[in-house]
Amino acid sequence: MKTSHRMTGAALAVLAMAALTSCGSSSEPAADGTTTLKFLVDNSQATVDTAKALSDAFMQANPTIKIETETRPGGSEGDNIVKTRLSTGDMSDVFWYNSGSLLQALNPSQTMVDLTGDPVLQHVQKDFLPVVSQDGKVYGVPAGTAMGGGILYNRKVYEQLKLEVPKTWADFMANNDKIKAAGIAPVIGTFKDTWTSQLFVLGDYYNVQTAVPSFAQDYTANKTKFAATPAAKAGFDHLAEVHAKGYMQEGFGSATNDQGMKMLVEGKGAHYPMLSAQLPPLVATMPQAATDVGFFGIPGTDAAKNGATIWEPAGIYIPKTSENVDAAKKFLAFIASPAGAEATNKAVQPAGPFRITGAKLPEDAIQVAKDLQVYVDEGRTAPALEFVSPVKGPSLEQITVAVGSGLTPPAEGAAQYDKDVEKQAKQLGLAGW
Repeated sequence: MKTSHRMTGAALAVLAMAALTSCGSSSEPAADGTTTLKFLVDNSQATVDTAKALSDAFMQANPTIKIETETRPGGSEGDNIVKTRLSTGDMSDVFWYNSGSLLQALNPSQTMVDLTGDPVLQHVQKDFLPVVSQDGKVYGVPAGTAMGGGILYNRKVYEQLKLEVPKTWADFMANNDKIKAAGIAPVIGTFKDTWTSQLFVLGDYYNVQTAVPSFAQDYTANKTKFAATPAAKAGFDHLAEVHAKGYMQEGFGSATNDQGMKMLVEGKGAHYPMLSAQLPPLVATMPQAATDVGFFGIPGTDAAKNGATIWEPAGIYIPKTSENVDAAKKFLAFIASPAGAEATNKAVQPAGPFRITGAKLPEDAIQVAKDLQVYVDEGRTAPALEFVSPVKGPSLEQITVAVGSGLTPPAEGAAQYDKDVEKQAKQLGLAGW
C-alpha cells in the first residue's frame, strides 16, 4: 500500500541442502574465531531499532558471530539499491526487504538461499510463508509484526453508547446511525492525505478472498475485474454509502492523517478506516491511544465468516552470494523465534501480532495489537491483495477520494481502477495482459 512514508508447506530437506551447496556454505572465520555478518536494513527508525535489538540479543547468545548493520534509504531509491547489489553480487550476508509482490521482482529463485524445509522456519506460522515464497519455495522469515488494515474505533464511545463490535456491514452502519445521533462523527475521513482513502477498498480483501478464493490468481491473470466481481466492488460501494449517509466529519476533504488520528483518540470521531501501525507513535504524547482505541476487520455480509485483512511483516533473506550462510541461517532462526520476538518487544511497541509460533505480545501491548492477535489466533485473516498479486495501479488513492467524496459513482470508480492497473500489469510482463 502506498503511504506518505514509505503475503508452502514442508518440502524435502534435500532442497535446503542443495541450496547450501550451490552457494558455498561459509567462509573461514577470522583469526580470533569470529564470523562477521553484514545486515542491510532500511533507515526508518522502527526498522533500525528492531535490527539493533535483534543483533544485540543474538550476539549476546552467540559470541562467535558479530553482526554489522548497514542502512539504506526507503522507497524506490532503496529498492534500486537492493536490486543493484543483488545483481552485482555485492549484497550483504542478510538483508531486510518487503514480502509479497515486491519480493517477486528480486527473482528470489535466482538470487536468494532457498529455506524450504529448513529448521530456520520451525517457528514461522504457515500462513505467512506464501508471502516470502516463489513457485512454492520459501526464501525468508518475518521481520517485526503484522499490522491490520480495517477499522480503528474509539472504545470509550462504544462503551458510552453500549455498542458491540459489528460482524456485518449492516451492523456497522446501524452503529454509525447511533453514533451520529449522539453528535459524534461516525467515520473519520482524511482525504487531504489521499492514501488514507484506500482502506475501505484494500482493507476489505479478507471478504473478497472469502467470497471468491481464486480472485487474486484470476485478477493477476486478467481473468476477472473489480467492477465485474460484486465482492471486490463492495469496497467502492462502502466508500460511497458512508459519504451518502453523511457519516464523515465536516471538512473530511481537507483533513490530514494526523488530525484524523487525534480525532479518533479524543473520541470526536468513532471509526477511522486505517492501518494499526498509526497507533504506536501516538502513545508517547497521547497515552490513552494504547487503551482507548481498538481494531476490527471491515465487516462483510456474513457474521459467521467475519475476519480481517492484514499487512504482513517484511522479510529477512540471505543472498546466494553470502560466504557465511551457516551463520546467517543461525541469525534468521533467532529472528524467527520467540526469543527474537522478545528482543523486539523491548525496543519497539508492536502494531500487531507476530507471525512466529510461541511469540507473545508484551503485557503492555496496545489494544489494537491485542485485537489483531485474536484474529490471527483464530485463523480469520487474509493478507492484503498486494501481498498475493503484483497488480496494483498507481491511481487508486485518487479514485477512492473521488468515490468517497460523492464525485464518482462506485461502479465507475471500480471500472476506473480496472483500467488503471493495465499499464503496470503490462510493464511487469504478466501473462494475459
